[in-house]
Amino acid sequence: MGQNPDGMMGRHGDGEEKAFQAGKTMKKLIELKVNGETHEILIEPWWSLARALREQLGLTGTKISCETGDCGACTVLIDGKAVKSCLFPAMKARGKEIMTIEGISSNKKGELHPLQQAFVEHFAVQCGYCTPGMIMTSKALLDENPKPTEKQVKEYLCGNLCRCTGYTKIIEAVLAAADKI
Repeated sequence: MGQNPDGMMGRHGDGEEKAFQAGKTMKKLIELKVNGETHEILIEPWWSLARALREQLGLTGTKISCETGDCGACTVLIDGKAVKSCLFPAMKARGKEIMTIEGISSNKKGELHPLQQAFVEHFAVQCGYCTPGMIMTSKALLDENPKPTEKQVKEYLCGNLCRCTGYTKIIEAVLAAADKI
């Protein structure tokens, strides 16, 4: 083994080995469209979308909890569909429309989206950790089916866990929001 022109020890002088030997990682510059705005961010190729949203864009409404797709706290909308962002590779999100809880309100006045307002009015929030995921999943449901039955709401939310509310208030809030949207 000899020293390459960059001063690194190794048999090959390619950048991949250099980054590995130097203890660096191979970050990638990607472009994501989040909440209607395009962002260029540097990420590790293996990062989840949840991590990229939180660490690179500061969108901490997307929660990371189980990191196995079981709890739904990380749910965002990708091209209008509810997706558990802890399992979705950030690299795969390029070229897609991503909406987080921070972007759910379409007005600039800071008014709550009808789903958010219904969660407040129906006391569907306890600790609040699951709330962003619940609201994003509910938005996907109401976009797909504006007048769901109680059974349909329950089925749609079955991938979102809440340890505080017992779900009754959450289901009531979604049904109330459906009447207002």
